[in-house]
Formats: sequence, C-alpha cells, structure tokens
Amino acid sequence: MPVITMSSPKGGAGKTTSLAVLATQLARNAPVAIIDADKNQPIVTWSKAPGFPANIEVISDITDANFYDRLDDVARRTPFVLIDPEGTANVISSLAISAADLVIIPLQASQLDADQAQRALVQVTNQERAARRRIATRILFTRTSTAIQTRTLRHLKVELADAGVATFETQLVEREAFKAMFSFGGTLELLDSRQVSSPDKAVANARAFAAEVVQVLKDLEHERAA
Repeated sequence: MPVITMSSPKGGAGKTTSLAVLATQLARNAPVAIIDADKNQPIVTWSKAPGFPANIEVISDITDANFYDRLDDVARRTPFVLIDPEGTANVISSLAISAADLVIIPLQASQLDADQAQRALVQVTNQERAARRRIATRILFTRTSTAIQTRTLRHLKVELADAGVATFETQLVEREAFKAMFSFGGTLELLDSRQVSSPDKAVANARAFAAEVVQVLKDLEHERAA
C-alpha cells in the first residue's frame, strides 16, 4: 500500500491537477483513496461531478488529531493512497510528507517556482530527520510545452541534477483537458473532443506519468527488500 503525497507551497503549480490525473489512471487497475486535506477541498468538489470513478474513495474529514487514524484505516483496504495537503506549511502537510512512500513536487519551469519548490524540499528534509528515514522525492515538471523545451527548463533540469534531486522523465504538458476534468467532471477518457481539444493526447500523457510513478514505487520496494 504505497502512500503518495503531492507537495507544493505555491498555488498554480498543478498540485491538485497532477494528483487527480494520477488517481484516475491508477484507478483503471486498482482502487484508490484520496485524502483531501486542502481547506478548499477541490477533490471533494470534483468527486461530486458526473463520471467520477466508482473505485476512487475521497476522505476529507481530516484534522491534525485524526490524520494517522484515517490514513491507517484507508490504507488497510486500498492499494494506493494519495494525499493532497494544503499549499502551505502546516501540521497536516508535515504529517502527509512524513507518512509518504513517495513525495511528488509539481514544478512549473520558472525560477520563481523553483525557489518555492525548494521550500517543499526543505520540508521533506526536515521530516526525514524527524522520522529518521529517507523519504523518496521526485520533481514533476508541469504545464510544459509540447513544441519547445525552454532555456529555463533546461537550466532547472541541470540545477536539480547537480543537487541530486530526482525528476520524472515524463512531464505534464499544458493541455486544456487537464483543466476540463474539473469543469466537466469525470476522467480524461470521458472528455468529448468536440468540447475539449486533443483529449487523447492528454490521456497518453497521463498514462505515461502514471506508469512512471508505478515503476518508481516498484524500484523503491526492491531497494527496501535488498
């Protein structure tokens, strides 16, 4: 039962969208639980729209006091648990990181966003020290272009590699379909190409991202078993 936490101290980085994309793709093969710990509860709102997958459970009654009880309960019966904490450093976001098998930090390719993502990396490091264990972390570049790789993106990739910070090879491209999931409800596969451009390309992008996440989790499991 892997626990995956999305962490980003900056709004607009694609934290909730990335989580929703990943959840729907994982749910094609197994039940998924989402802990919506964001005070705005965007996942709860999305879950009430038509077409929401039946095998995704959303848990939203989360407090500092009941976090681990709720997590343990859902983890016993669900193959994947995804956590969407607030975009600010607070007790629950720290708990969500400390409980994670994998922390994913969405990052737009700008230096300002990179500086903010550094705060998330520091928070992970602090939780590693508190828990006295390594917490696997990956950067996910979001809202990138299919046409060009910007100079800033190339620079950030080098910077992160030099700092020993792992990144996903897959990037979530800027596509209308990712936003449309929240407008129309349901999954990418249910979007109508007459309403949203190129939903099939968004599906392919989402599946590549989910496949890479699953592979990272398998690699981490093998490392622990070795």
